[in-house]
Amino acid sequence: MRIPDFKLERYFARWEFSAPYLLCTSDIEGWRMSELLAIADPEALRRWESLTLGYTESTGLPALREAIAGLYTSVSAEQVLTFAGAEEAVFVLMNVLLGPGDHAVVTWPGYQSLYEVARATGAEVTLLPLKEEEGWELDLGAVRQALRPETRLLVVNFPHNPTGALPGPATFEALCELAEERGIYLLSDEVYRLLEHAPVRTLPAAVERTSRGLSLGVMSKAFGLAGLRVGWLALRDAELLRKCAAYKDYTTICNSAPSEVLALIALRAKEKVLARSRAILEDNLKRLDAFFERHADTFRWVRPRAGSVAFPRLLRDMPVSAFCQALVEREGVLLLPGDVYDFPGNHFRLGLGRTQMPEALARLERFCEATFR
Repeated sequence: MRIPDFKLERYFARWEFSAPYLLCTSDIEGWRMSELLAIADPEALRRWESLTLGYTESTGLPALREAIAGLYTSVSAEQVLTFAGAEEAVFVLMNVLLGPGDHAVVTWPGYQSLYEVARATGAEVTLLPLKEEEGWELDLGAVRQALRPETRLLVVNFPHNPTGALPGPATFEALCELAEERGIYLLSDEVYRLLEHAPVRTLPAAVERTSRGLSLGVMSKAFGLAGLRVGWLALRDAELLRKCAAYKDYTTICNSAPSEVLALIALRAKEKVLARSRAILEDNLKRLDAFFERHADTFRWVRPRAGSVAFPRLLRDMPVSAFCQALVEREGVLLLPGDVYDFPGNHFRLGLGRTQMPEALARLERFCEATFR
């Protein structure tokens, strides 16, 4: 397999652990171990205290799969397969489903592995652009036009990274019906699900709406536990699940035992965990509303409907990559230029989920005033 460098991850490898103010990360502020253990139920705490650091079941700890299934309606633990993060799930699924002669359609901008891993299997990929002037909305007509007789997989990501877009229920239902009608799999990257800014907008998971639906989840985003590296696929197709489980034997084989139990603790206390995440987002969105109002001559943004990221545009006559480079060097504030998505328009990704937002915004504001006065 030959695959291009992952531009976003290479960018983070350069800056994430040296820049003091991360204003572009997609996860929610990480939990401290002591805080997470403090909300554990008695049974899960006993699991933690008596944990043996050996191999785990390759499909995932049964109690963890049951807790993940509880995030959905009409999904059983047997329809859940766990992975070392969502990235591994994408890699395994693409290699099981796709190959030379196949075709995939993927929304764009987006997480690079959602299309580059597909290409690396030998499949042809059509990128489906979302447009700022349309509020980053999904165009069902464009989806239909992109499909071919050889299309095997349609990949969407809602709530969307990096724009924060979220389609309405009718659009999502029509998308699921289209996949069913055409007999193609619908990989729904739902890693930001449950972070809707108005919970009433939460969409059903793809696995709940169609037998062709494959729902991708992870503990990293809504649950603020990126360090656990626990992700999953929920799907109804038993044969596809079996093939993915067999392919996983060539990647990680099984998950980390401590990570599985810590993920179980968080899922059993999901109301508390999600309330914390949503409170952080709510506070930061208020700050950003005021910031973008003050700097309307410098930035334009489509306010995100869901998730922990947004994709504003720099309006000044300065390449966004140069803007981000100067900002991190002078103020220690890291933004992610849209160049890492190969997406035009001078956009950058803004992260909404960290508690250091007030100080980071103050430094960004100081930088803008000095640069564009």
